[in-house]
Amino acid sequence: MARGTQHRKRRPTTNARTARDAGVATPPRKQKAPQWQEELFFSRLRVHAKWMFVLLAAVFGLGFVVFGVGSGSNGLSDALQGAFNFGGSGGSSISSLQKKAVAHPANPEGWRNLATAYEQKQRTADAVSALRQYTLLKPKDADALAELAAQQTQLANSYGTDLQNLQIAVSELAPQAAFVPPTTTPLGKVYNDPSALGSPIVAAIVGNANTQGQTIRTQLLNAEADAESTYKQLVKLNPADASTQLQLGQAAQTAGDTATAITAYTAFLKLAPTDPLAPQVRTQLKALKTPAAAAPSATPTSSG
Repeated sequence: MARGTQHRKRRPTTNARTARDAGVATPPRKQKAPQWQEELFFSRLRVHAKWMFVLLAAVFGLGFVVFGVGSGSNGLSDALQGAFNFGGSGGSSISSLQKKAVAHPANPEGWRNLATAYEQKQRTADAVSALRQYTLLKPKDADALAELAAQQTQLANSYGTDLQNLQIAVSELAPQAAFVPPTTTPLGKVYNDPSALGSPIVAAIVGNANTQGQTIRTQLLNAEADAESTYKQLVKLNPADASTQLQLGQAAQTAGDTATAITAYTAFLKLAPTDPLAPQVRTQLKALKTPAAAAPSATPTSSG
């Protein structure tokens, strides 16, 4: 019985050897993955949840098509940022802040948060509007007033750049119409005569450009006047601040308010007679007191 048992135990080995000798392939045994491999997150996804990779591939493929990923667009990142606040300042979206500010117009914090969001998006005109609402509720907030004045100055500079670019474009298209005289003058009537310009198409383009230029010029003047007004508020809050007096002088000179510029520059020199900008301010002050005042572009650069 013992010999028979041993013979039966050796038989599978003999059969396996016979099959291998006969050239019959035996199916490989499936080895269990090592424990360390099972512990890896992506390895477990690959082994146990292959459908997740298919889903992720589909999502990113859709992102390339719908959101323009890889083509210079930030559509997907913007969508994710809006939904999960990834990469942002942790605040709400502009549309949400707008709704809160409008729903609670007497709450200064809502307008302040909205202004900050606009500034981050470089929407200067909107930031100015929100800051104006905030300062109406908080008229003694010097930091907010300084921020408002800076945004108004930036807006004026932007309008000035737009106007300059428009003039350059018109001069390239019709050099003789770069600076069109008023239509009330005889020369202006000639310039505004399509036949005098030589081409009806050019005349129409120049006419539209002139209309647009007038609009931008009005916006420019309004922004300059607003900046001056805000700096006046700052001076009232702290008249002994030399930097604010200098900024008011610059804003007033840019806006063409010579009297206010002279007063502000004089106050600055009394408060800071040894300031590095004092010599420039004295030069400007002397020029402003002459019959032919200096051009606004010659204002000294503020150190503050």
